[in-house]
Amino acid sequence: MNTTPSADDPVTSKCIACDVEIPEGAKFCDECGALQTAPQTSSPEQYRDGLVNDDAKAVFWSRKAAEQGDAAAQHILGEMYWNGRGGLTKDETQAVYWFLKAAEQAYAESQTSLGWMYENGRGGFSQDYALAVSWFQKAAEQGETYAQFRLGVMYDEGKGVPKDDAEAFRWFRKAAEQGDAESQTSLGVMYARGQGVVKDEAQAVAWFQKAAEQGDAHAQFCLGVMFDGGKGVLKDEAEAVRWYRKATEQGLADSQTSLGWMYANGRGGLAKDDAQAAFWFQKAAEQGYAKAQYNLGVMYARGQGVPKDEAQSVTWFQKAAEQGNSEAKAFLNRRN
Repeated sequence: MNTTPSADDPVTSKCIACDVEIPEGAKFCDECGALQTAPQTSSPEQYRDGLVNDDAKAVFWSRKAAEQGDAAAQHILGEMYWNGRGGLTKDETQAVYWFLKAAEQAYAESQTSLGWMYENGRGGFSQDYALAVSWFQKAAEQGETYAQFRLGVMYDEGKGVPKDDAEAFRWFRKAAEQGDAESQTSLGVMYARGQGVVKDEAQAVAWFQKAAEQGDAHAQFCLGVMFDGGKGVLKDEAEAVRWYRKATEQGLADSQTSLGWMYANGRGGLAKDDAQAAFWFQKAAEQGYAKAQYNLGVMYARGQGVPKDEAQSVTWFQKAAEQGNSEAKAFLNRRN
């Protein structure tokens, strides 16, 4: 019997998932639906990151690779459990299990995730800043941007390590140079204050600009402050208003208050408009911003931009005073 295949015989192979014969080169098995070309490490990442919209396949391939010890797949599977994606029930314990597996192989993203969990007391861990720092350090030394930023924060605030402005600056700079907007903003603040580095307002402006152009609201506000005061840049109130408005549109209370102040005083190319000033003070005051609460109290006391209302005035002064605002306290003391 001739067993040599002829040109007319279909060439087949076995499905990698269920062993059913399928046509050679088929991408999917008609029987079980399994993708036939096992993705490399980047493919589960593409599923996770939305480049390929199929969470179930991300779980399928990540689990296969994770169980064989692939660190990237272990991390992705941890993420899927953490977020309850791909048909998985949200399970922080399982997420931690896989993050630990990957972290033990020095996978930086998992080390960062564990640092965040210890910092915030999540994933079944008690809050432990020292352990958070330990994991952030491991990832930061591999160049993981968010870990560098968080390590900078820990040194800045003295959490899990002695407060060290120079170390905070060093780690913020590493992350900032990789384009991280939060780190760029933090670096700008340190330059503006001379904290951990020689004070340099021009450098502060440069870093605020980088972050502001990425849409970071705090950087936009800080850049507005620099233009408003002519610090590190030529004074330009119209430019200050432009940046205040960008941050304001993102709901930042500091910037809402500053924009309200510009309207109240007719600055930055704005016509004086008490109603707009009161509107923005109200927005910030409702977020609990003490300075805005005091300013809104003044507007109600004087009937500027809002109907005069002593009760409303006292209410806002009291809210500001409870947060330690000295001007509000002085007003209430005079009233009593």
